[in-house]
Amino acid sequence: MATSKNEFVIALEEHYWDKELISHLGGGEATRSPKMMERLYDLGDIRIREMDEAGIDMQLISHGAPSGQKIEADIGPKLISGMNDRLAEAIKPHPDRLAAFAALPTAAPEAAADELERSVTELGFKGAMICGLTNGKFHDEKQFWPIFARAEKLDVPIYMHPSFPDDRIIDAYYKEYIQDFPMVMRAAWGYTVETATQAIRMVLSGMFDEYPKLKIILGHMGETLPYQLWRIDQALSRPGHSTIKFREVFSEHFWITTSGHFSTPALLTSMMELGSDKIMFAVDWPFVANPPAMEWFETVQISAADRKKILSENALSLLKL
Repeated sequence: MATSKNEFVIALEEHYWDKELISHLGGGEATRSPKMMERLYDLGDIRIREMDEAGIDMQLISHGAPSGQKIEADIGPKLISGMNDRLAEAIKPHPDRLAAFAALPTAAPEAAADELERSVTELGFKGAMICGLTNGKFHDEKQFWPIFARAEKLDVPIYMHPSFPDDRIIDAYYKEYIQDFPMVMRAAWGYTVETATQAIRMVLSGMFDEYPKLKIILGHMGETLPYQLWRIDQALSRPGHSTIKFREVFSEHFWITTSGHFSTPALLTSMMELGSDKIMFAVDWPFVANPPAMEWFETVQISAADRKKILSENALSLLKL
């Protein structure tokens, strides 16, 4: 259960589906192959076997998008609480192999904050994942700040994960190409634009002034932001803008993962911008298979110390594993 260099490997953005939530959302099985569905619903044998085959020692499990972000405020807290309970029970037999991020009913922010605390203090979860927008709203809006206040208090990160773009964006940006290129509004580009915008808005909102110890994770090599930081920072410093040190704030409060983005130039650029302390390994299983991620990382020419940080040490520290 290790790489050829005998390294401990933690994969940080690895997904599953909860049958009750998927049923409430109107299914989804028809859009996925039987093999994919088997893996999404598995929290044991298949998952661990494929981890062993690839050389991954531990997974941080999170519900796939849209998770709790499409659940109504009146039923969300109870539904998501049950979902987190089921996940905790499922991974309990494998404490050295599986850990979890909580799902949150963000349409009810105070209840979501309470569910975050319960999931961390009672279930042993390592933080939470938020997938996309909540009813078309970005999470920099102050109604959602109780969630981030509680995350800071608990000293756990929030993983900001993509989901489908807002319907208005899909209509304006992608509709002409969806039939021939359905992924253009998803992993190819739409997810990146939506999630990067969410992160930018969080910085501009003053959230990190209010919660100076808040920690945020972005997947997919930071949704392009590490390579854009200089330009964003320079542009926002031009006359007519409020004073903000965007690059400094982002670099302090955000961590990124390699999920679904196995590019050596992108990794090296991110290391040069953020430093190896802010990057963590991830696959995006089962939407992406484990072997390509591991095979790619074997080829990356970086120091042994940086390899260890990215493969496990940063996650061990940030998540208190």
